[in-house]
Amino acid sequence: MTSIGWIQIVVLFVLVLLSVKPLGAFMARVFSGERTFLTSIVGPLERVFYRLAGVDASREQNWRGYTVAMLIFNAAGFVLLYGLMRLQDVLPLNPQGFDAVTPDLAFNTAASFVTNTNWQAYGGETTMSHLVQMAGLTVQNFLSAATGIALALVFVRALARSGTQNVGNFWVDVSRTTLYVLLPFSIVIAFAYIATGLPQTLVRSIDATTLEGAKQTISLGPVASQEAIKQFGTNGGGFFNANAAHPFENATAISNAISIWAMLALSAALPYTFGKMVGDTRQGWSLLAAMLAILVAGVLVAYWAEAAGNPLLTALGVDPSAGNMEGKEVRFGTAMSALYAVVTTGLSCGAVNAMHDSFTPLGGLIPLVMIQLGEVLPGGTGSGLYGMLVFAVVAVFIAGLMVGRTPEYLGKKIEGKEMKLAMLALLILPLSILGFAAVAIVLPAGLAGLNNNGAHGLSEILYAYSSATGNNGSAFAGLSANSLWYNLSLGFATLIGRFGYVVPVMALAGSLVSKTKVPASEGTFPTHTPLFVALLVGSILIITGLEFFPALALGPIVEHFQMLAGKTF
Repeated sequence: MTSIGWIQIVVLFVLVLLSVKPLGAFMARVFSGERTFLTSIVGPLERVFYRLAGVDASREQNWRGYTVAMLIFNAAGFVLLYGLMRLQDVLPLNPQGFDAVTPDLAFNTAASFVTNTNWQAYGGETTMSHLVQMAGLTVQNFLSAATGIALALVFVRALARSGTQNVGNFWVDVSRTTLYVLLPFSIVIAFAYIATGLPQTLVRSIDATTLEGAKQTISLGPVASQEAIKQFGTNGGGFFNANAAHPFENATAISNAISIWAMLALSAALPYTFGKMVGDTRQGWSLLAAMLAILVAGVLVAYWAEAAGNPLLTALGVDPSAGNMEGKEVRFGTAMSALYAVVTTGLSCGAVNAMHDSFTPLGGLIPLVMIQLGEVLPGGTGSGLYGMLVFAVVAVFIAGLMVGRTPEYLGKKIEGKEMKLAMLALLILPLSILGFAAVAIVLPAGLAGLNNNGAHGLSEILYAYSSATGNNGSAFAGLSANSLWYNLSLGFATLIGRFGYVVPVMALAGSLVSKTKVPASEGTFPTHTPLFVALLVGSILIITGLEFFPALALGPIVEHFQMLAGKTF
């Protein structure tokens, strides 16, 4: 580990923290219907969309109506994206002449992008036409991120309001999120990417002459625009197969820094938006503190593990002074590779600038654990916030049991119904991850995709289903996932992780919004103090440890001790 590495990490976290308050306050005004600096430009367009769609912006929905609208909207997006890929060969803007995407891969990709997972079992530059990349994948990058934020707003209003059934209007929330937040910021980020060297063109490719004198065809396309929303919307789906390790997706150290900031900015600002909308910004800061506490700890461990190097490679004569550089870009090094890996998995982004499969066992353990913690550190756009609020409900319930009082959160009593819904949501994730992984490690179709045996092979399978269910999208990259079994099972895992999780969360929000707020008293457990932050962090770690430690012990943990013993794979 080097001082330069630490400075880079600290500077990026400082830049993110500096953007939390202005961006969070701006979003609070947007979602509350207040006037912003974009209102005069975007407002007329917003109203035109409402008129064309027949939406009454003043009419709100209860949690059931809101959830049904969300499900219908996403089902339509799935069908349209699936159809676009299946008809790719007969549609325009296909300069590469790609064939139609196979049914199972189209299902997997459509489910992945609609759920903000962006798992890719294909090479983007060798499979998807420009039309599919722009009108299909990039569009879903916007809409899936907007859906996540809209769902988070339901939970925020459930805690901010008292004795009502209304939680907002889904169509209004998605429209405002897209028009006021995602689109304008993505345009600015796209121009920043273009300035660092990312291409933005409809040209198919160019031919280059290598140093050896050979000819090499280099794919091009509208990369910068997709890259911008890929990062800002915590999507992660790359234009190229190598994702952010490809120089046309991540050209320089500056573009790498922009990418890390863009991934964190929106999700880190949403807790402040929550605090503003519930009338107590201390509540938002406490959630953000819990998120960053585990995220920073993960960065420390991952950087230490990768900087320490791999003793197996050292024994083969590889210079260990630069740390474990297998699968990493020299222009980023171990510090920025470790930071990127932890950030992208603490979020539900899934973009990668290094191959996680080549990390040391403990270095690879951290990204895996970050996903299994529930994608709340700070999680995806919106999904991280409502996921953390579910954990907050559990934490105050535990606190209530310890002091013998009815637990409350922001004046809302947490009773049996709320706890049942919260635990239902939390148990859906390990059921999908461990259930699918258990089947995959005994089926020939599951084992056929492995490039490694033993503990590392288990880690690859466990990571795949953790990533899919957690709506992350990154991979260990040692698993051949473009097969019928993995395309279908991982596709269903993404749907379960998004919609199977969010339906009980919306029911929980519906239960809370109907409750009348109880004024704070002397015995009310404060939820803005370091004590609550510690309780929240402890609840997340204990729940996740109980669910996943046995599987982790058989995968990356045992692999670490095998590495120390000098065993190769």
